[in-house]
Amino acid sequence: MSPSSAERQEGMSPELDSLGATLAGDALNLLADGRDLNVLLVVQACNGAVTSYDVSDDGVEACLMGARETVRSLAADADAHDPKAPVRYAIAYEGAVADDDGSYHDALMLEFGERGYRAYSAYSLVAGRGAHEDFQWSDPAPAGEIEPLL
Repeated sequence: MSPSSAERQEGMSPELDSLGATLAGDALNLLADGRDLNVLLVVQACNGAVTSYDVSDDGVEACLMGARETVRSLAADADAHDPKAPVRYAIAYEGAVADDDGSYHDALMLEFGERGYRAYSAYSLVAGRGAHEDFQWSDPAPAGEIEPLL
């Protein structure tokens, strides 16, 4: 049984920070090169092994739901004490963020969570997709707490 939101720790572990930063870097490189960015998912097990998924068989919303379901399914299928049980995850995908005047800007969206912690989302604004060295991105900004998948 998953702990309630009130029972979960705030913040993130250094391991989750590293997992999310690596995924974000890989996604930004794809955008800088002008390549397709599908919904990307990385899941790290208790033993440190990282498994990557590239979800691309449908629209972004359906792929995002599929990535989230993959995390839930991996957790449901594993004993929490199994060294291969998922302990943290990060998801990256393309989206848009509205500013104060209602204009939308392209963004790399991130979701991340870890067993026993609250889950969060963040975004980096992006410009110049496919512009290689001229590609621009902002530092990640928090987008709020989301439903934990583990």
